[in-house]
Amino acid sequence: MYQKTLAVKVVLVAILLTGCSSSSDSTSEIASVIEATQQYFVPDSRVSRFEVEVKSTSGSLILSGETTLAKAKQALLDSLSDRGISVVDSIELLPSKQLEAETFGLVNNSVANIRSSPSHPAQLVTQATLGMPLKVFKKEGGWYLIQTPDDYLGWVDSGGLRRITESGYNDWAGAPKLIYQQTYGFAYQEPSASSEKVTDLVAGSILKLDNTLGGFYAVTYPDGRKAFVNKAEAKPFDQWQKDLSISKASLVESARAMMGAPYLWGGTSTKGIDCSGFTKTIYFMNGRIIPRDASQQVHAGTLVDDQKKFDNLQVGDLLFFGKEATDSSDRRVVHVGMWIGDHQFIHSAGRVHISSVDSTADNFDAFNLNRYLEARRYLDNWEGNIIQTSEMYSKLNEG
Repeated sequence: MYQKTLAVKVVLVAILLTGCSSSSDSTSEIASVIEATQQYFVPDSRVSRFEVEVKSTSGSLILSGETTLAKAKQALLDSLSDRGISVVDSIELLPSKQLEAETFGLVNNSVANIRSSPSHPAQLVTQATLGMPLKVFKKEGGWYLIQTPDDYLGWVDSGGLRRITESGYNDWAGAPKLIYQQTYGFAYQEPSASSEKVTDLVAGSILKLDNTLGGFYAVTYPDGRKAFVNKAEAKPFDQWQKDLSISKASLVESARAMMGAPYLWGGTSTKGIDCSGFTKTIYFMNGRIIPRDASQQVHAGTLVDDQKKFDNLQVGDLLFFGKEATDSSDRRVVHVGMWIGDHQFIHSAGRVHISSVDSTADNFDAFNLNRYLEARRYLDNWEGNIIQTSEMYSKLNEG
């Protein structure tokens, strides 16, 4: 149960004192309180949802809409109560009751495309790979509003996930699993690469591990399909976690394994990948789940340079590019890459490739050097929304 805190009330009051309309009209006043609550609790709409409005109907003030944050809803109601404003609460707290008990999900394809709205023509905002756990919030037509382990919100079509109950999710989370380690490959109907394919696989695909048969692992998909995966291309998830030793060398190895992969806006898989999807995948394959977008990644880790003193950088540091703030515009972070040493960084722009900040080098990248903002260290740093891959199933369950 959400408990009001002095800190929350002080911040909301401060916002309201500067943001409330001087009008005595209750609807306008409530709208100002709604806006202040949203600004405080949902500064980034990519990771939380708070869509609330007020209407006056038959003499009653009705709050409608939805939110993923119980604490935001309660703070709004408390703020209105403190101001002596009586409202009818029709705000839906997600997950929607329409989903009944199936508010958990697992990605059921090698890659699930997650869009900005429930439509195939909508912008691709991110992707999730096979076996990744999802929170499921609501259904609209054949689409589901979901949240990934890095807290990113978006819409996935019904073919991209398997909805399950908490009990079913716990069974999956507690079962032995397999992680695919190659950049791209396949699962087969029989323990033979010459047999018919079940699906393709990408780096980071996770399947339920049943047993071994010769040179193959027998696996199960979230929807119950059975398949076989070459043992040379995958590893039991727990063993993979145990053997992980994230280092400068392992980060470079993971990055170079994706050389030449095509750029895809919203892509986070080796089928197609954008700049922050690339850095995200590098770290995922080394046991870390980091924020999704470059503008989010720049708020994690530890700042190590913002003066182009590249000798201060270490392999694995993330470099951020964009535009500094001006009198008329905010700072914009629009690109990210990873430092690999020797005055070079690897990034996804057109395709995954290596660029240099050395003006004498053949691969000198003057464009990105001119828009360089800062570099941040993620290796051995946990500031910001960074978790271990081993925690992604328990994090969802706790949420």
